Amino acid sequence: MTEKAVFIDRDGVINKEKEYLHRIEDFEFIDGAFDACRLFGKQGYRIIVVTNQSGIGRGYYSEREYTRLTEWMVVQFSARGITIADVLYCPHHPQWGLGEYRVACDCRKPEPGMLLAAAQKHRLDLSQSLMFGDKEADIQAGHAASVATTVLVRSGHPVDERATQAEYIIDSLGELDAVRQIIMNSKVKQETR
Repeated sequence: MTEKAVFIDRDGVINKEKEYLHRIEDFEFIDGAFDACRLFGKQGYRIIVVTNQSGIGRGYYSEREYTRLTEWMVVQFSARGITIADVLYCPHHPQWGLGEYRVACDCRKPEPGMLLAAAQKHRLDLSQSLMFGDKEADIQAGHAASVATTVLVRSGHPVDERATQAEYIIDSLGELDAVRQIIMNSKVKQETR
């Protein structure tokens, strides 16, 4: 049996965009992020965070610091009754990574490696899954992994609405009516396949 998932980028989608964020005290959740994730859970989606973290590869912070922040973030969701099924990250950068981190990998979005790895690990049906991101690289990763529905949010990086391949553009995860409509439209799309 396979399950559906919602893949969510972290910075700019779950939390306010802050360059190379790695300290708990600097982490600010976006208004409505918990409510949206609660809705995803109620609709049967596994919640999987997929995040590029080139700050590790650039030497700005360590994998240990990243892990500490991630564990704290997952606990914040859990305390509100929300299960984060997994958090995958890419520490690499093909140009600015240091040492072993300087590599052109298949996990750094827009490559689909993190989504495909999660799909295999959790037995996910990507044709029933969603991708929410604040950069076109997130949308491209979703398409490359054959995710059913891609959503670009305006809560992180500037969005070029004319150039995006996203099926939907919304202000943020906090726009719950839009999130509900996307879920409903995705269900209709799957049923008509």
